[in-house]
Amino acid sequence: MPSHSPLDPLTTEAARAAVPTLAALAPAEVGTLLRDLSEVLREHTGELVALAEEETRLGEVRLRSEVLRTRAQLEMFAEIAEEGSHLDVMIDRADGTAVPAPRPDVRRMLVPLGPVAVFTASNFPFAFSVLGGDTASALAAGCPVVVKAHEGHPRLTDRTAALAAEVLPPGALSVVHGREAGRTLVTDPAVQAVGFTGSTTGGRALFDLASGRPDPIPFYGELGSLNPVVVTPHALAARGPVLVSEYIASVTRSQGQLCTKPGLLFLPEHHDLDGLLRLAVTQTSFAPMLGPWITEAYRTTLDELTTHPAVRRIAAAPTGTHRTGRPTDGPSATLLTVTAHDLRAHPEILRECFGPASTVVTYASTEDLLTALRELPGSLTATVHGQEDADEELSRDIWSALRAGRLIWNDWPTGVAVTRAMHHGGPWPATTNPLHTSVGGTAVARWLRPVAYQNMPEALLPHPLRTTNPWRVPQRTGA
Repeated sequence: MPSHSPLDPLTTEAARAAVPTLAALAPAEVGTLLRDLSEVLREHTGELVALAEEETRLGEVRLRSEVLRTRAQLEMFAEIAEEGSHLDVMIDRADGTAVPAPRPDVRRMLVPLGPVAVFTASNFPFAFSVLGGDTASALAAGCPVVVKAHEGHPRLTDRTAALAAEVLPPGALSVVHGREAGRTLVTDPAVQAVGFTGSTTGGRALFDLASGRPDPIPFYGELGSLNPVVVTPHALAARGPVLVSEYIASVTRSQGQLCTKPGLLFLPEHHDLDGLLRLAVTQTSFAPMLGPWITEAYRTTLDELTTHPAVRRIAAAPTGTHRTGRPTDGPSATLLTVTAHDLRAHPEILRECFGPASTVVTYASTEDLLTALRELPGSLTATVHGQEDADEELSRDIWSALRAGRLIWNDWPTGVAVTRAMHHGGPWPATTNPLHTSVGGTAVARWLRPVAYQNMPEALLPHPLRTTNPWRVPQRTGA
């Protein structure tokens, strides 16, 4: 779609008109809608995966797995909606004897914000797209969704939305195309919040638009991340070769096109692993990247890092190789290295390189390591590979030095589990708002706001706040 596609005002008006319809649904009805959407994906998996492969080249196995993940997200939010705990109902009954003054009847709950704009991601055409976590959580909250399609998979987006429309009420879900339509969507008076997954540059521009409105709205952006991984000397001695294999697998997963890819690996000085790292890289194989815009950005960033005087290249795969074994013009995996001292001296090196590349940072001492870690920007994840009995104190010091939303011990950051406890955010520039993110049970909280009702007659109260509690939602009642 052209970047200048205009936003049809009827789209956001239809979303606004759907607000009371969705808000009036009982928890069980919301759960049914979300489960029906999961079933739509199941019934049309073959058709949708074929479309996604044509547009993204991510491979059938990867895409089918992503459909399962997307269905799991929809079903998780269905469970949350059915429970009703996300409404956070609190009731303090009137008390004429309260000190220092009589207390009125006060009842509080969370209510839907209204229409939500969701910007889809290029690298997850299902899980962060039309029926992804942003949409699922917004519908669970009772908010209509206007999806800004990604230019990398427009046909898949339209087909998924058309199938969803067969299940949802009119206006509950719609799609717009084009960058201009996306910018206009953020400033449209009907839109009350935005969910975004993408680049730091694009996300910051939209965040500024949302903040600069006459009525500023929440902007939940998941942007760039370096995802540092620290290997302690004890872990290096115990399982260095295994860590090399696991590291390269994590860096090259999905052609390195994951926001949780480990961009920095901190190894002790004189680690003696360059040979194994070089061998592991040369044995990798790749499919083409998602599109020419990502390939070009990857090559540009990698060239700038590779030519930096403080950086040395450890290895690069000799040529790109398609997963079928055929040659391809896709970029090859590359490993760079720099000392922790030089990393601190040259903060311009601290750049996300979206693709199959990563940088090994060597540290000379614990203080050298911790000083470098304190200079890192906020990240989605931070990982320590250590030995449990030997590295407890050092691990605590590492966690204190880093700023990240998910702390990982002896595992790798790629692969974000669909669980209620998961958090997929972190301090800037990882996200614009680290409180609640698109993954995890609290994602629904982004699309709700609190309202208190004082001395309200029972008939005027929303169903969750009524003494009779017709929706059977959890109620916390004061003394």
